[in-house]
Amino acid sequence: MKRNGLFWFLFAAIGILYTLRLFTIQILDPQYKLSADNNAKRIVKIYPPRGFIYDRNGELLVANQIAYDLMVIPRQTIRFDTLKLSQLLRIDRKYIRTELTKARAYSPYKASVFLKMLTVDDYARLQERLHQFKGFYVQRRILRHYPQNFGANAFGFIGEVNESFIEEHPEYEMGDLVGKTGIEKSYEEVLKGKAGVKYVLVNNHNREMGPYMEGQFDLPPIPGEDLVSTLDARLQSYGELLMTGKRGSIVAIEPSTGEILALITTPSYDPNALVGRKRSRNYSALYRDSINKPLYDRGLLAEYPPGSPFKLLVALVGLQTGAITENTVFSCHHGFHYGSLTVGCHCTGGPMALRTAISKSCNNYFCTSYKAIIEHFPTAQQGMDVWSNHVKSFGLGRFLGSDLPTGRKGFVPTTDYYNRVYNGTSWRAVTTISNGIGQGELVVTPLQLANMTAAIANRGHWFIPHIVKKIGKQKVNNPDFFKPQRTTINPKHFQVVIDGMFDVFEIGTGAGSRLEGIEMCGKTGTAENPHGQDHSIFVAFAPRNNPKIAIAMIVENGYWGSRWAAPISSLLIEKYLRDSISRPDMERRMIEGDLSGEYGMSVKTRLPL
Repeated sequence: MKRNGLFWFLFAAIGILYTLRLFTIQILDPQYKLSADNNAKRIVKIYPPRGFIYDRNGELLVANQIAYDLMVIPRQTIRFDTLKLSQLLRIDRKYIRTELTKARAYSPYKASVFLKMLTVDDYARLQERLHQFKGFYVQRRILRHYPQNFGANAFGFIGEVNESFIEEHPEYEMGDLVGKTGIEKSYEEVLKGKAGVKYVLVNNHNREMGPYMEGQFDLPPIPGEDLVSTLDARLQSYGELLMTGKRGSIVAIEPSTGEILALITTPSYDPNALVGRKRSRNYSALYRDSINKPLYDRGLLAEYPPGSPFKLLVALVGLQTGAITENTVFSCHHGFHYGSLTVGCHCTGGPMALRTAISKSCNNYFCTSYKAIIEHFPTAQQGMDVWSNHVKSFGLGRFLGSDLPTGRKGFVPTTDYYNRVYNGTSWRAVTTISNGIGQGELVVTPLQLANMTAAIANRGHWFIPHIVKKIGKQKVNNPDFFKPQRTTINPKHFQVVIDGMFDVFEIGTGAGSRLEGIEMCGKTGTAENPHGQDHSIFVAFAPRNNPKIAIAMIVENGYWGSRWAAPISSLLIEKYLRDSISRPDMERRMIEGDLSGEYGMSVKTRLPL
């Protein structure tokens, strides 16, 4: 009897507890009512404002604008007049069927984007008749807006996530936008913010009646953080202007910090072309342009032979290893000659020491110096590894570790590479002599070439190039950006090389681009191009002491360095240091200079909106 009484007591107690719990859930606790009340309320996602992007001087580069998406919840739709909807939105009925099928496949219960980025007129017209289409509603979203029409490659663009992306990043939903390239991609986590949610009461006509439970369950969106980039808007814009009608790239760096002042690739496009309803069409047109490749960031991805600017590193490695001194003299007789091998030279010839060889860009001097470096060691293999390691210490042949989302590491050959190429160790210094003048197997990106120039300007150290300066009001939190990267060259060896670079502007191959009042140091280059006319290359920094800017630029099919690359670099340096131009004739010649004939077609630098 006692056991039966205990059983009934426990049974009654459990029953009372369940009853009380059900009463709490269904009557007292509105949170559970909120979850069950799907037929009386709508959950609206509130997109957060994406963080703005500014230049280093506070100029607004990337902002936001309001747009509207037509959303659909497939489970809530009932039979409706597809013809009326197609006429209302100016879309065909096939589109309606296709999008509804896609929405059901994604989720019958979750909202999907049915039609993106409605115009203001479409939105106003739809609002009057939305009650006729149950399961559809309009949701506000944030799109990008670019007050300027330059810097598309640097800013990047945002685009819709797809299902595979959502599988890897479940915090995103269909219809969300994410950074695809540039700063937008690298700093997606801080730019995107956090979405909010709003619960809205709707009646049986699909009209919003007001907030649910006076908005006590609504969550406001958290805006994304603003970014201050390292870019100088004036320099970026001016560089793109000077590159009108040309293909190539310009990278400018502040040597003392590694901050990227300009990241230019041409041909380019207006960043507003990839915003709004026309985005998909415009992106397809840009992507299919396999001739101009406007989506291809030449500053980060294009790999070129460095040409004569690489002679600066040959000089430094020669000095470091003791293979040459600054007083070593070689005589040039129209080039480097070794048996049947000849590397021609355009300098005036005669005996010369290192400083003069830099200013005249003597091929013989640097081929001979390279040969001396490799032969300074017991075997060519040992010499090659020493040479290669010194070169790599300037950031060539490897990724630099920047905050840019893409890039190539170029190539610096090693002993292992040549052993594979020549099937053994029978090769010698003269076998690889093209390395001495920046040709052969060597390839670099413009970013690496600019970084190399900054390292020379700093007399032996460099900072990891980066494109964002502040997140919110705080400095970008990456200690590696502020730690100097040391080259393997003793600082004492840089002075003669810098003096030779100074002479390039004063009496050498870049004298036509000299600017009175600013001591500039540079090096012209011509890189052989098997696909057409040679590339015009130039590296420079200024001022000579306490440099503020280092530049590397390549104009594809631009003949020789002093023709295009040197004048453009000189104008950019003047613009950055003085904010004015004193050589209007040179400026006009560079802007109007068109190399379309070399490319076999016009260079389209902007896609019309």
